[in-house]
Amino acid sequence: MKSAKRILCALTALWLCVLLTGCHGATNRVGVTVPDRLDETKTYELTFWAKNDTNKKQVETYQKAIEEFQNLYPNVKVNMRLYTDYGTIYNDVITNIATDTTPNVCITYPDHVATYLTGANVVAPLDSLMADERYGLGGSELRFDGPAAEEIVPQFLGECRIGGTTYAMPFMRSTEALYVNADMVEALGYELPEVMTWNFIWEVSEAAARKDENGVYAINGQQVMIPFIYKSTDNMMIQMLRQKGAEYSTEGGDVLIFNDVTKDILMDIASHVSKGAFSTFKISSYPANFLNAGQCVFAIDSTAGATWMGSDAPLSDLHADQIFDFHCVCMPIPQFDPERPQMISQGPSMCLFSKKDPHEVLYSWLFMQYLLTDGVQISYAETEGYVPVTLKAQNTPEYQDYLSRAGEDNFTYYDIKIQASRLLLENMENTFVTPVFNGSASLRDAAGQMIEEVTKSTRRKKTVDDSFIDKLYSDMNALYRLDQIGSSAGQTKADLGPLPGTARALLIALGTAWALIIVYVVVQRRKSRPQ
Repeated sequence: MKSAKRILCALTALWLCVLLTGCHGATNRVGVTVPDRLDETKTYELTFWAKNDTNKKQVETYQKAIEEFQNLYPNVKVNMRLYTDYGTIYNDVITNIATDTTPNVCITYPDHVATYLTGANVVAPLDSLMADERYGLGGSELRFDGPAAEEIVPQFLGECRIGGTTYAMPFMRSTEALYVNADMVEALGYELPEVMTWNFIWEVSEAAARKDENGVYAINGQQVMIPFIYKSTDNMMIQMLRQKGAEYSTEGGDVLIFNDVTKDILMDIASHVSKGAFSTFKISSYPANFLNAGQCVFAIDSTAGATWMGSDAPLSDLHADQIFDFHCVCMPIPQFDPERPQMISQGPSMCLFSKKDPHEVLYSWLFMQYLLTDGVQISYAETEGYVPVTLKAQNTPEYQDYLSRAGEDNFTYYDIKIQASRLLLENMENTFVTPVFNGSASLRDAAGQMIEEVTKSTRRKKTVDDSFIDKLYSDMNALYRLDQIGSSAGQTKADLGPLPGTARALLIALGTAWALIIVYVVVQRRKSRPQ
């Protein structure tokens, strides 16, 4: 009997092990093993994917950071690959996941990271790295003055947590801004309000859309005028819903955007489009080009796009003889309730990809941290209307001096750019982020595409009514497969798939062993009964 009990205990322990290892799909929460010390006997090559379009100063900032980091860690070489947009980075990461050729460090967005996480152990969780006393944030073994965890803006760091785990680090932050031709607003008989409202912007835009008897726009004397242009219609819809207190999605990923408030917003936009008051970047082109040519009154774009806005914009795409001289004002986006302003927090983050060699991962983590040092943060922030993600950099005398010198020139101290940076710094408490989950990027795309479809259809003289919106909802749901995400579709509980063959064989063996043990116990009891 004692031997039977021992076997029972052993089998019970084995059974528990099978239950624990049976959760074979929950691999993304595995912590990173931090080596005891850096391996300096071997040369490590790291791959860094970053985004840049036409801003040479940003490229120079990256290059200088890489050079400085390599001087601190001579056995490391960082190879940078530049992309013109985040969408291409996202697509390339997805492609490279399948071939196990992801970069070491990548500039990306948390929405994209959530999708990368569908691959087991692809993205390294950062919590254990952040907390390491030697090589973590503010660690004792760092060869540079990096920020401690408490020196990173809490809201920005919070945006990088997915399902309770930190999978990214913020790199830069921005929000959206309204860029206004103040001269045109005044010429139309209006005065800019202290807080811009949607009612004001629609009213002025419709006034600016009026033509004279010759078909020329009265406000600018030109054949072209698009009073109000929005760059990112996904942000437009998301912020409008937030300002109205309407539903978008849950933290778990349930899609709630197809509601009556969304329908009202779309119908209202259609009514203004029909009067020639509104268009989008995808339909018409860059808002800055129309604004700078005197063909637009209101342009909404990222604060990071401030260097393209205004008559003296250093990165304007227009030829000098096409630029319209005007007074440009940078303001927060329009609000439904001026007493409770709401604007989105956005901007690039950095994620770290898992590799077999823990030393390679550690060096990659150190490079990520180096991108958070004051010199890199301030240098990059000065290129456009970004703000540093660390309180440490924001509070330096160097950065405060930069903010105080708005208008000294049209390059480093370009007035509109610094106005845009101040806008975010002064409205930090009014910003918000949307929930991040596998599929949140698709939901964001659908939010913007609905405005695009309504705007395009209205311009084509199609009727936008309840039946149109209902069909639009159905089309977006199918196009972006939104019915396949969310907690009701297994979003909050990962699909672990079938058990491996070895696990199934072990379960069968255990079942058989249990049956034999039971038979053995029954037989022994019968033998021990008095005859």
